[in-house]
This record gives sequence, C-alpha cells and structure tokens, in this order.
Amino acid sequence: MKAAVYRRFGGPDTVRVEEAPRPTVGPDDVLIRVYASTVSAADHRARSREVPRGLGLLAATGIGLLRPKRRVLGMDAAGVVEAVGANVTRFAPGDEVIAMLGADFGGHAEYARIRADGALAHKPRNMSFDDAVTLVFGGLTARGFLQQADLASGATVLVNGASGAVGSAAVQLAKHAGTRVTAVCSAPNRELVTSLGADRVIEYATEDFTTETTAYDVIVDCVGNAPYERVAHLLKPGGALLLVIADLPAILRAPLRRRRTGYRVTADVGKLTAEDLAVLVDLAEAGAFRAVRDRTFDLAHIAEAHRFVDTGHKRGNVVLRLSSAETELAPSAAQQTEVVSS
Repeated sequence: MKAAVYRRFGGPDTVRVEEAPRPTVGPDDVLIRVYASTVSAADHRARSREVPRGLGLLAATGIGLLRPKRRVLGMDAAGVVEAVGANVTRFAPGDEVIAMLGADFGGHAEYARIRADGALAHKPRNMSFDDAVTLVFGGLTARGFLQQADLASGATVLVNGASGAVGSAAVQLAKHAGTRVTAVCSAPNRELVTSLGADRVIEYATEDFTTETTAYDVIVDCVGNAPYERVAHLLKPGGALLLVIADLPAILRAPLRRRRTGYRVTADVGKLTAEDLAVLVDLAEAGAFRAVRDRTFDLAHIAEAHRFVDTGHKRGNVVLRLSSAETELAPSAAQQTEVVSS
C-alpha cells in the first residue's frame, strides 16, 4: 500500500510517500481502506517533536526518542471496512466507518487497522468521507473535555482558539448543550465561528479576553496561552478550566488546584470511546454538527499539507485524501473547498 512515511523528526519534507506493508488483521481487528484522514496539530507535534514545556521525555515514550516509533502518522480515518477478524461481529466488509486511531497513528496510509472495540463508528450517512473524518480528532477531543464540565442550559462558555479543529467542535457542542458561547479567534474567522453558534466573538489581535471582568462557567483553552494563572479570575465559583493544550507544570498542578480551589481544572481528555463517536455521528446526521474543512490535499502532497498545518492558521481541519470514493457527497456549507491534487 502507499503511505506517508517519516523516518526522522523534523520539518514537513521529512514525510514522503512510500510503499509500506498492509497491516495484518488479528481476530479482534478491523481493517479499513482509508479514503480520508486529517493532518492535525498532533501530527505536527509528533513529526517535529515540538511539544509543550516539560513534555519532551514523556512524548519520547510515545513517539520515539531518536527515531519515530510509528512511521505513519494520522490519528483518524474515514473509509470502508476491507476485512474483519474472526471475533468481530459489529462490523462487516463494505461498512462505511470513521475511526479514532489515537496514539497508534496509521491514518496516513491506504489501509489502517483498529481494534473492533476501539473508537470506531459507522460514518454519517449525510456526509462525504472528506467531511466525516473531521468529526473525529477535533470532535472527540472537544467532547472528551466538555464532558468534564457542567454544561447546563444557560451556562456561559469561552472557547479560546475557537476556529481550530478542537475549538470549532467545542463551539458547536457547547451551543448544542444550550450554553452561551464566547469565541476567541482572529478577525478573518469571526464569520465562521458565528455560523457555528458563537454568541459573541473576541478578536485576540485587538482584545485581551483575560483582562475582562466577565466571568464564565467554563473556559476551554485550545491554544495553550490561557493557563490557570491568567484566567482563574474569570471563572465563576465551581467553574471549569479545560486545558486542551498544557505544559507539564500545568498538568501536574491541575489535580491540586481542583482540590484547593473548587474549580474543575483538567488537562486530561479522558477515554475516548465508540459511544462518544456515535454521539457525534448522530449530531451530524441531525444537522447539529457541521464539518469544518479548510483545505484538502491529495496524498502526493503530504509535505505541503504538513507545511500548511505548521503555519498554525488553519480553520478547522486539513483533510488528507488517500483515494476517491464513488459515494462522495456534496461538500458541506461550513468548509473551504480548495483541493491540492496531482
């Protein structure tokens, strides 16, 4: 099979398309013919080894110390089940699915393997593969964090970094829960986050939300520049600070701060399950969760896709198209349609 392979840490050009062995299928496995994956911030960190302060050694245990442990990146996949193991009953060849591969990676290849009891669900029927894959990394991450907060109807939520993959999902999920959402983003993304449900937009280039007096029930930091020290005064009593990106000191201090302050401070996404993914699929099929796709790159342009993600200015998701599917549907209204192809 063809796969995007990197053999050393570094810049986008370290990733090249090569022939690689197709994954074998164990008795509890599902083999997916991958039509689409995303190039995410997690792929950037794994490839470049640019991780938050203090996490270098911890990251090395997962991605490798001197050389990459897993040479094919891609934490998510959308495609068609090619084969299943002898013990698998919930999926069958021909099923259209989306999957969170997580730290095992492997989505940037024509075939990917996942355990049948992993974060695997049938694809939304009203979405193309290119759109459906955008539910996975950003959607699951946002859901995993928001489930640790009290999203009662009428609660106030601030999402810092509201136009990225996780942020755009967090805006939608928080709005669906009946909350009032304030989105922090750049001026060009105001229209996007408003269309996703944000009630108020703060443009970070002209306003510093941390200097405001407005208090929130929940703050979601998807950027990494809103640690507890900067935003604690903005939390209502019993409020939640969800640190999607955090350095080692913030991770270690989070449990202590929960006990001492009464705030729910967390830097842990929790366990992401097939049930969580199924919830996102249901929301998408009901029209309550929209795909946000910035650009789509063909596999041959994988280095260019990484280069674009490295800018830090993508809107929502950058999709990597592994192959075409005859069942592709029309692009969603909440996406850009620029495609870089061979």
